[in-house]
Amino acid sequence: MAVLQLDDGTIYREIGAIANKLAGLNIQIDRLAIDKTPAIQELLVQDLLNVTEKQHILAAFKSEFEMFKFTGGCQWCDLKVLHPGSPQIYGMMTQSYRTHTHADAEVIHVLAGECVFGFVYPNGSEVQLLLESQEYIQVPPNTEHWFYLTASLYLKAVQYYTTAQGWVPQYTKRQLKIKN
Repeated sequence: MAVLQLDDGTIYREIGAIANKLAGLNIQIDRLAIDKTPAIQELLVQDLLNVTEKQHILAAFKSEFEMFKFTGGCQWCDLKVLHPGSPQIYGMMTQSYRTHTHADAEVIHVLAGECVFGFVYPNGSEVQLLLESQEYIQVPPNTEHWFYLTASLYLKAVQYYTTAQGWVPQYTKRQLKIKN
């Protein structure tokens, strides 16, 4: 269940209220059920996945890809698999935690685990959003934000892309006020 925390400590737990609060940034959030086969469910709980297993999961979410293709112009997708033993996890955590923007929209559908996105409003106020399984977020281009994993260090999520260059972070060097 998504949880939005404002920088004044106010908490929102209902997805409609969260969507209303994020609408000012043109951020979309919603739930996409993961009613997949038992084979897919088994893969989603594994820490390690080989290329074939990743492709199998992505194939199971083809209709979601088609939706994001139609609504957001996404051209391809990738399965992000992170867990405490992932070799790339600590490098990714030190970079993505910094405030940044992307030239393209950022679309992530959480399949397992959880992550946190933080956002900066034009007036300088900040919010943090916890996303869990079955939730997706669509962040417009040039929206200042940050990202990190929760203490579980566990996430399986499909990332949707429009261009490869559009996902390169442009760091803003903002000092965050909100407490994690």
